[in-house]
Formats: sequence, structure tokens, C-alpha cells
Amino acid sequence: MTYYGLFALQHRGQESAGIVTSNAAGSQFKRHVSMGLVSQAFKDVDFEKMAGTRAIGHVRYSTTGSSHITNAQPLMVDCVRGQIAIGHNGNLVNAAHLRKELEHKGSIFQTTVDSEIILHLLAQPSEGSNVLAALRRIHGAFSLVMMTEEEIIGVRDPHGFRPLSLGRLENGGYVLTSETCAMDLVGATFERDIEPGEVIIINEHGIRSEFPFNDTREAFCVFEYVYFARPDSILNGVNVARVRTEMGRQLARETRVEADIVVPVPDSGIYAALGFAEELGIRYEPAFVRNHYIGRTFLQPSQLIRDFNVKVKLNLIREVVEGKRVVVVDDSIVRGTTALARVKHLREAGAAEVHVRVSCPPHKNACHYGIDFPDAKKLLANQYTNAEIAGYLGADSVGYLSLEGMVKATGRETNKYCLACFNNDYPVPIPEGANKEVMTANRHSLAPEPDPQAELFGRLK
Repeated sequence: MTYYGLFALQHRGQESAGIVTSNAAGSQFKRHVSMGLVSQAFKDVDFEKMAGTRAIGHVRYSTTGSSHITNAQPLMVDCVRGQIAIGHNGNLVNAAHLRKELEHKGSIFQTTVDSEIILHLLAQPSEGSNVLAALRRIHGAFSLVMMTEEEIIGVRDPHGFRPLSLGRLENGGYVLTSETCAMDLVGATFERDIEPGEVIIINEHGIRSEFPFNDTREAFCVFEYVYFARPDSILNGVNVARVRTEMGRQLARETRVEADIVVPVPDSGIYAALGFAEELGIRYEPAFVRNHYIGRTFLQPSQLIRDFNVKVKLNLIREVVEGKRVVVVDDSIVRGTTALARVKHLREAGAAEVHVRVSCPPHKNACHYGIDFPDAKKLLANQYTNAEIAGYLGADSVGYLSLEGMVKATGRETNKYCLACFNNDYPVPIPEGANKEVMTANRHSLAPEPDPQAELFGRLK
């Protein structure tokens, strides 16, 4: 069941996958992790040997820690508290500080991921230390699933950056998952979202909740709606596809343009393009054909792999765009790799005009909470104006959705979201030098990446 649940969450991470199972209290945990997609990671696994009554699973894409098998999750240890396994979605902003502190106390780390820090805190034998005390020491974005010898534990950080939901099976069992689409696949009924700051404990006696954190404002990552989540998932009681469609409508109201066709960049730009086309009464044409055997290019661990995958991911139906004024709608422009390729293909296919429309505001700031754009200087909109970006892409115009329009499309208040990548307002303070320190420590095994702005600088010059 966990294996199939991971299939539904494959869009959230494509570097590695893993599962840890347990038969009963005190029994030996069984763990399997491997690099690659879920289908690749488990292709040679004998599931009978991993049979159990409880399990946690994880799919990974790296924001801290290199893309290596030692960093694959769930992580597992056997310590003074017994066996513990953990899967983590998010990013800790005080990871470098905690790691140094633990190493000075004698901790030996086996991985370069911040998730292992949580395990070391949980394993501390100091008097009065417990799970809740350990959780109070970590800061940043963290949705966690943990398995001990007697319990399954779900945790959502007090700001609620990343999603986490509770579901129930027909046999009375429970499911915790990052997105509701996984519940649909395994036949679970959605019960509710785990609240920001909630720790939910499931064992043979039932289910209970603790709220160990100080009250603070909610700061859900709005990029989950824009790009990250699957369109059939429900986040905060709202369907993702419906939000993206409304973003497209709002984008059309704010950036009107005369055109013959609206072309989406699949898959995450589809619903925004539908909304854009409907609002302006322009024909919707899915001119890009996606190769579904290529993963999400934004989630790839290096710029080199992203560049290659962009070329093979989409192909264009030339007859649809030739001689047409085209509006191409994408969910976001982060580094500019995908957008540049799309406009180039449209020009080569004979498009008379190419207008780029983006269903979120310009990304100008680094994310420290679990989305992989840690260096603001690599963000196109951080360095250049809309007009300069249009010139670089070779587009006739570029238009972004406003921050107000994006939030309005979700139906919730602005103060419910983390918007730091757009407005530089970070809900959790970032320790000075923390990002640089963590990235230096965790990326040491990777070769230097090519500068995605090098060609742009040459063109603008």
C-alpha cells in the first residue's frame, strides 16, 4: 500500500525512493531505499520479505544534501530509544548550527541531509529529552512521518509550510500523506489536514494530538498551488486544478493580449492556460506534446540534467502554431531554462508572435524552506526586468500574474502564505550565512554547475 502511495507522490521527488516496514512492536524494521523513480527503486524487491502492519515511505528531491544513495529516505537508526525511521519534507534553517553542536557532542553523521539532524536529536539520552522536546529545537519547514517501535508519528511545523493530511482506511487503519491524491489511489478516505504545529501520534490505542510549539502565523507555501502539488489534490480544502484555472483567468485580466491561440506548457501550465483562454475567448491549443517518460525538469539535481531534459521532454506540433500569434502559458519562470527552449521552438515552427504569460509573480528571492532555488542570483527575475527577460527569451512580451492576483485565486488571505520567494518576507528568520554554510557542506560531492545566466549576460550586453 505504501509502495502504491509513493507512485501517487512521484511528482514530489524523482531522485530516490524508499520504504521502512514493521510487523509489530519490538520487531526488526525492514528498510529498502534506492536511487531513481519508484518503479526503478523497487523493481527487484521481494515485497513478501517486507510485509508488515506499519510502514512509512518517501520520495526525494534534494534541496540540501547531494543526490546520493546515502541520503535516500526514510532514514533509520537503532538507538537508546529503540528503532526510529523518519521521512522529511522541507528544509531546516538552523541545520548547520545544530549539526555543529551535535558533532561537538560526539555525534557521527552518515549523510549530508538535514533530516538526519532530527534523528540525532531524537536519539539524545539526556534527562527529560523526548520527541516533543527534540522537535522544538528545529526551525524551518518540516512535515515529517516517523515510525518508532510502537507508534507512527506525523508532524507539521508551526507555520505549516508543507502539506500533510490524515486519511482513514476501511479496516480502521490510518494514512498520513503529503497530498490527498495518494489517498485516492490506496482507497483511503480523507479525514482532515494536519494543523500547523500539530504532532499526531497513532498507535494500538488509537490516535491523539499534541501541540508543542509556540503559536505563530500560518505560512503555507503558495508554490504548492502554482507548481508543486498534483492538480487532483486538495490543499487547505481547495482543489489545486481549480486554483490554477483561476490563476489563469486572473492572469488574463491583468495581462491582456491580442492573439490567435493559447498554448500551455504541460503539465503544470495546463489549467492556467485553460483559464487564460476562457477569460479572453481565445482558442486553446495543446501544441506541445509531452514525453511522459521524462520527469519534472525543475526537480532535477543539476542544471546540466535540467538542460538535457528540457530538450527531450516536449515536442511541438508545428502545424498548430505556424503563422499564429501565440500566447504560451507556463506556471513559473525560475532559471529560464524551460522558457527559453519553448520560445525558441515556437519561433522555429513559424509562430508570427510569441507572448509569454506566467501564472505567478516573478521569482526574485531564494527559498530556504524546501524548494530548490537557494541562490537568488540564479533567478532570472532577480537580475533582469520584464523587458530584458522578454529580449533574452526572444518573446514579443512577458507578463506575470501579480502577487495580489495569485493570492486572490486561492480564496485565502495573504497572511496565510509564505510569499518570500516573491516579496522577500521570510516567516522564519534565516541565520546569517546559514544557506551558504549548508550548501557548502552538502554540495561538496557535486561538480560545479554551469552558470545559467552566462548566455543571458552575453545577449543583454
